Amino acid sequence: MKKILVVVVIAVGLLAAWIGATYNRLVTLDEQVTAAWSEVENNYQRRMDLVPNLVETVKGVAGFEKETYTAVAEARAQAGKITLSPQLLRDPGAFAAFEQAQGKLSSALSRLLVTVEKYPDLKASAQFQDLMTQLEGTENRIAVARKRFNDAVRAFNTRVRRFPGNLVAGMLGFAPRPYFKAREGAAEAPRVKF
Repeated sequence: MKKILVVVVIAVGLLAAWIGATYNRLVTLDEQVTAAWSEVENNYQRRMDLVPNLVETVKGVAGFEKETYTAVAEARAQAGKITLSPQLLRDPGAFAAFEQAQGKLSSALSRLLVTVEKYPDLKASAQFQDLMTQLEGTENRIAVARKRFNDAVRAFNTRVRRFPGNLVAGMLGFAPRPYFKAREGAAEAPRVKF
């Protein structure tokens, strides 16, 4: 009888240890996803801070199409309206809306840069060159941060979905997270026309 009790206690202890270890690993991966997304947000904020300076510099050096400036200002305003929170990562619809707003801002910035190409004096401006470098660096940082975010989501989702971890994940409320997805048509190269 004592042997059976000892075996049951050991089995329960091992099960509890396994559940605890699995839970801790899921929490660690969940935090990595949140941290990776914070880096994406950080780079989006950097871009939001740079855009007004870029636009003002462009306006100061060359008079260009009002429509382009308006599109950039409106896209920035739309991107700034969406409240960023950890819950955004758990709501695929809100996540998609946020990414759509960021995509519109990227598109408006692309149009701005094409417009700028028409003004050689503007490209020669040291201020403009510095802002362009900053903006290009920011866009690269966003791309890297998005990749790291997707890597963290992949690791988390794999752990949540694989057996036997999925049993613990299901019991404790862990669900797969949405990946960052490129906007529709992103696979096609943009066309630049003058």
